[in-house]
Amino acid sequence: MEQNRVKVLIIDDSALMRKFLTDILSASPQIEVLGAALDASIAAKKINMLNPDVITLDIEMPGMDGLTFLQKLMIANPVPAIMVSSLTTKGADAAVRALEIGAVDVIGKPQIDKPESAKEFGRELVEKVIAAGQSKKNIKKRAPVKLEVEQKYSADVILSKSEMANKNKPTEKVIAIGASTGGTEVIDQILVSLPTGCPGIVITQHMPEKFTEAFANRVNTKSKIFVKEAKNGDRLLTDIALIAPGGKHMLLKSDRNGYWVEINDGPPVNRHRPSVDVMFRSVSKYAGDSAVGIICTGMGNDGAAGLLEMKESGAYTIAQNEESCVVFGMPKEAIKLDAAKTVTDIEGIINYIKKMCR
Repeated sequence: MEQNRVKVLIIDDSALMRKFLTDILSASPQIEVLGAALDASIAAKKINMLNPDVITLDIEMPGMDGLTFLQKLMIANPVPAIMVSSLTTKGADAAVRALEIGAVDVIGKPQIDKPESAKEFGRELVEKVIAAGQSKKNIKKRAPVKLEVEQKYSADVILSKSEMANKNKPTEKVIAIGASTGGTEVIDQILVSLPTGCPGIVITQHMPEKFTEAFANRVNTKSKIFVKEAKNGDRLLTDIALIAPGGKHMLLKSDRNGYWVEINDGPPVNRHRPSVDVMFRSVSKYAGDSAVGIICTGMGNDGAAGLLEMKESGAYTIAQNEESCVVFGMPKEAIKLDAAKTVTDIEGIINYIKKMCR
């Protein structure tokens, strides 16, 4: 078991934050903290000396900033990186840029003086570090590490499975995409590759609050279709992709005028908010066989049950294959449930959606 522990180096210019992160990660029996560094220069030396499996990296550091350091690191000595960013517009923009450069995931800094905020941050950080340690960006191959988790809510707390959907549902096609660790790169690649004439797309990507808006805005600058963070009541139309806002669930609904989305403040489902299961269930109920469900890279099982519900409602369902996933968790669980009609790589997903763009 000892050799399966994920070895982590913490990089942050704040002594308080270094101690805070060290205490959280050291408390997990699945993680070993090798040490900490306060700037890029010290970090580079410790990475070469200690050879960590994962690093946590602050974006704002003295001397060389976190983004520049990450860019150099990805060229010289790729190490899975979790970006620890302030919950500001500037911090969110930088975090999205870090994901483009090669970071595995991002997490927002909590308010340390608020116990509930710190507790939730700690749980998420441990999960993300373990996922990064399992990722295919990790040079060393290690046996899978089982993450012990607390009791999880199901999608029933947001939307009952027995609740009747609109009988007069629209016939327009809808595409629903769910992802977690590694998903921003996949979603970016998919959306940027699509032509106009594309069915409306709803997306749930596990990301912190405020980061989803920065991510949506950045992808929108490169995409032929319109990409935005969803707001309550937004209509889902051709050539529009709506991304669930961090910290809230997104549900597809329909009326006589077509599809729209509801933004919901309910409790986390599968420990996630937004939850892929919640979105997939709503799509199965309100779009049924007019929908396509796609589950992509990510740790855990959020979205697996929802994808099965979509398949049972007549939707066409796709899971990303193991070879192209950063973390083959969510797609693997969906495949085990026989929820996916097709298992394919990113290019296969793009080609299928392109066929729908008429």
